Amino acid sequence: MPAPLNRLKHRLAAGEVTHGIWVGLADPYLAEIAATAGFDWLLIDGEHAPNDIRSLSAQVAVVAASDSVPVIRLPDDDPAKIKQALDIGAQTLLIPMIESGAQADRAVKACLYPPHGIRGVGSALARASRFAAIPDYLTTANDQICLIVQIESRAGLAALDEVLAVDGLDGVFIGPSDLAADMGHLGKPGHPEVQHAVLDAIRRIRAAGKAAGVLTTDPAFIEACKAAGATFVGVGIDVTLLAGALRALAGKYTGA
Repeated sequence: MPAPLNRLKHRLAAGEVTHGIWVGLADPYLAEIAATAGFDWLLIDGEHAPNDIRSLSAQVAVVAASDSVPVIRLPDDDPAKIKQALDIGAQTLLIPMIESGAQADRAVKACLYPPHGIRGVGSALARASRFAAIPDYLTTANDQICLIVQIESRAGLAALDEVLAVDGLDGVFIGPSDLAADMGHLGKPGHPEVQHAVLDAIRRIRAAGKAAGVLTTDPAFIEACKAAGATFVGVGIDVTLLAGALRALAGKYTGA
């Protein structure tokens, strides 16, 4: 029996447009609620949300039981963190702050078992192999890992072509917020200069045959990104959705 099929990896490879949201409330019960909404994928945020490997693991478990695919964003490209995220059952990872082809290549190798990579072998302890219930896991796992790297700086954009040349990379995600800050437009990801850079990068990513990703809550820019070729499209954040709904309800009754 092989490793489970990564539906998201295959949909992105086929050029399908997928939609998801950021899950940053760092609680499995809340992640389970998000998993009932019907998104193609849910990104469990380990970079800015207060998650650790245990809370990430609990959220992967509840999301994996739904029709949404769990994706983990790690805080950095540390191979030890990548190994743990894969062992708890995530098959799709987003790695932030990539600024060179060499860095992207190291991330790819951290995801793969030898001889193609350096992922440590401990699958008998791991949910990924269903605790050794998948006898062919070690020989089939590599084929189902989906790695998307995140470019969110001018240095990253300058290195985009070398990143896109990395073998084994499934996609490149452009982070508008950090990119805006690096471009001198802190807190203004909707600035025309930033949006132009994002759309240009998306077109280059798709032209290279990789999946292009983005996160924006601006409906017009969502459509512009999809028209440019984005297929891994984040359209919301659970934290801001909850906060906005609560504030609107409070304002309705208290005038706050």
